[in-house]
Amino acid sequence: MTTRTLKVDYLTRVEGEGALEIEIAEGRVAAARLRIFEPPRFFEALLRGRSHGELPDIVARICGICPVAYQMSAVHAVERAFGVTVDGPLRALRRLLYCGEWIESHALHIVMLHAPDFLGCADAVEMASKHADMVRRGLALKKTGNQILRLLGGREIHPVSVRPGGFYRVPTRDEIETLRRPLEDARRMAAELVGWVATFDFPQIERDYEFVALRHPDEYPFNEGRLVSSRGLDIDIADYEQEFEERHVAHSTALHSMLRRRGAYLVGPLARYALNFDRLPAAIQALARDAGLDPVCRNPFRSIVVRAIEVAYACDEALRIVDGYAPLAEPAVALVPREGVGYGCTEAPRGICWHRYAFDAAGDITAARIVPPTSQNQPSVEADLAAVAADLLDADDAALRARCEQAIRNYDPCISCSTHFLDLKVTRR
Repeated sequence: MTTRTLKVDYLTRVEGEGALEIEIAEGRVAAARLRIFEPPRFFEALLRGRSHGELPDIVARICGICPVAYQMSAVHAVERAFGVTVDGPLRALRRLLYCGEWIESHALHIVMLHAPDFLGCADAVEMASKHADMVRRGLALKKTGNQILRLLGGREIHPVSVRPGGFYRVPTRDEIETLRRPLEDARRMAAELVGWVATFDFPQIERDYEFVALRHPDEYPFNEGRLVSSRGLDIDIADYEQEFEERHVAHSTALHSMLRRRGAYLVGPLARYALNFDRLPAAIQALARDAGLDPVCRNPFRSIVVRAIEVAYACDEALRIVDGYAPLAEPAVALVPREGVGYGCTEAPRGICWHRYAFDAAGDITAARIVPPTSQNQPSVEADLAAVAADLLDADDAALRARCEQAIRNYDPCISCSTHFLDLKVTRR
């Protein structure tokens, strides 16, 4: 019996550090492990003793690509604990801010990180020499998303204008109007992006995921909704810990989040789309069908098309909010701190971002728990890798490595919320 070991020191185009180990023995995949070895970052511990007003600025530092997700989940938790509801124009501005994050994050992943896999290119630089127009469009889309973040959040990375109750400053009508032309151009480019990625050659694989996402009575979800699944789960976000648990595994410093009764589940674009297709406007539904998508997509490699659909939707939604914007007298709703526990759950580009905070009577944090999307998807990533490898047992190491790397990038994983590299090792016996 022979043993073969394939080690890739650097898997580029993902965010964070880790290693992948695949063991193939006696003609089958014996194990597929996504091993995360980055040291813990201790955000939950360092939040204890901090004021609720500091919370949005601290959690924004968890990620430079999707800080809005952490800020929005945090402020919703504060407001729920203190018995405050933010609605009307302030709520719409938060939704607009989230549109900006989806546009910039999805555009970056689709064009710069994921598309090269489908086009036989090593990276976006090589891809740009062959598909320069699409790279320019992708960068223009990201720029538009960043423009929204800059206007509403004060800056593009780690916005500083978000606070519990609303914002420190809200834009004037003239300032909001500066977004119209870029968004109109972005909407056109997003439709072109959908058409482009729909032409890619996708591996034929279907996975039986349990999709989990927020579902709102009227909207495609960003900030609010109940937690639902494709297998009947339907709960308030406060009940998350009754249905989900985090488990430590020996090969990873990241916890694995699981459904207590059923195990692995999937969050992110495929889940949102499958559970909320009927919440998309008719024009976006038609765009999806023209791209070859059914209302439910179970092929993880086609997630790039669903992400592009969400970019188009975010552009449309942003324009709708711009059209209806009227200046506000006050940038925030007043808060009165009180002792209690608050929960927040919003839809980051990669999936649900769940927060729980306990506060004392002064509004200082006594306990914190944050469950990011990638830790929730990690068990599904490993299951996908086992399935992908099982179909390529006779392939050489280079082909197996490339397909496994591509399978990981289907998730746009944010392993540590900072871009570094992954390490891949395949052991054959």
